[in-house]
Amino acid sequence: MPQIKSAKKRERQRQRRTDNNKAQRSRIRRAVKRVRTAATPEEAQVALAEAEKLLDRGGRKHLLHPNAAKRTKSRLAKVVGKS
Repeated sequence: MPQIKSAKKRERQRQRRTDNNKAQRSRIRRAVKRVRTAATPEEAQVALAEAEKLLDRGGRKHLLHPNAAKRTKSRLAKVVGKS
């Protein structure tokens, strides 16, 4: 456990950021899953729009690698296009 005041603050900041990032990554994963498991093509389109928005933001903020976000968007669009 940190003893120095600034180290304690850094620990609090790290924990807060970790929790926020974990929540955002979970939102992205749920959105992607919603696209893949959509019952109808209309549902898939709506879910795809939401997932793309979250993936773009996640890539921009480095929650995941920007290229991974683009690749995931591309694959999801391909899946939705087939249905």
